[in-house]
Amino acid sequence: MPEYAVLIYERVPADELPPEVMEAHGALPGRIADAGGRTIAGLALEEPSTGTSIRSGLLTDGPFIETKEVLRGIYLMEAHDLDHALELAKMTPIVDGGVEVRPLLDFQVLEDS
Repeated sequence: MPEYAVLIYERVPADELPPEVMEAHGALPGRIADAGGRTIAGLALEEPSTGTSIRSGLLTDGPFIETKEVLRGIYLMEAHDLDHALELAKMTPIVDGGVEVRPLLDFQVLEDS
């Protein structure tokens, strides 16, 4: 099955997310499996202030640009196709933000070409 990244963007700081949202994230892999997909991994990111950006070889502490929504985490999953991945991604618990679904490159296919 093709693999997809579900990028989770939130405006609410991680320490202010309601407990039921965190519980819903814990239940999400089971819900995805029930809907015919498979969660490969779920990763939460530290606050943006802990990041370092690299642009043209120059290092900058913290996020590179100011945004209202912050990348909070990533799910990697398998789905039948993009439409299926979008349906599965709609299950992602979000308080005030959204998700972005992106197909992962299959390097094996590229090597076989």
